[in-house]
Amino acid sequence: METLLNDFSPGLFFMQIVILIILLFLMAKFAWKPILKSLDERESGIEDALAAAENARKEMQNLQADNAKLVKEARAEREAMMKEAREISDKMIATAKEEAKEVTSALIEKAQASIQQEKQSALAELKKNVAELSIGIAESVIKKELSNKKDQLDLVEGILKEVTLN
Repeated sequence: METLLNDFSPGLFFMQIVILIILLFLMAKFAWKPILKSLDERESGIEDALAAAENARKEMQNLQADNAKLVKEARAEREAMMKEAREISDKMIATAKEEAKEVTSALIEKAQASIQQEKQSALAELKKNVAELSIGIAESVIKKELSNKKDQLDLVEGILKEVTLN
């Protein structure tokens, strides 16, 4: 430390102070303003970037909310469509069942009418055969003039046996 005090020169110290003041003056006049301007621009750029990031974050939240809303609406629409499809399907099934019942009822009625008609036809045929048979028996009895009753009964029994064999 003593060597430092021995080497101290007041003229050199004064010159260094003058150079420092000139340097500070030159820096204040020419360098500080551009440096401060650059720092202000950088600060405003950072603030703008932060604001843009905040806006992007808010817009992303809005988009997510819109997407959630669209998904919810799509699900509701899908549910409505599924419900409508089920109702249409149920209605078609009910209509088909009703038509099948009507067709079945009509077929049953036609079958019953056909059976009734066949029954009437068979009865008419049976009556016709009975009538023809009765007429045939009567003709046979009348053609053969029989003198006694025993011959008449034998003839009728014989004809009846022939008829039952046929």
